[in-house]
Amino acid sequence: MATTDYDVSFTSGFTIDFSATGDAEVLQNVAMSISSVMYSCPMARAFAWDGSLLDRPMNIVTNLLASRLFNAITTFESRAEVVSVTFTGDDDGLSGLLKPTVKVRITSDG
Repeated sequence: MATTDYDVSFTSGFTIDFSATGDAEVLQNVAMSISSVMYSCPMARAFAWDGSLLDRPMNIVTNLLASRLFNAITTFESRAEVVSVTFTGDDDGLSGLLKPTVKVRITSDG
């Protein structure tokens, strides 16, 4: 049986589809985990990733953020298996722009 990997990127201000099901629901949940910082969600303060990495050096942030995104996704969306985490951003490393893309594989577990 062939598996499909999906790239999920940071998206600002995306619309939540409350009727999403199946793969669309899983991918939406992964996108929410990537786009949300811990303590920013009322009634679910532990949701998402720990934002204490903000304003730290870029060469340190990429490794730590990859790990934190992995933990957030595996904790809050067990139907998604993280395959890889990559980053795009500024070329000079000075503006602090860093956008994660998480490649996930949807499993039947969860």
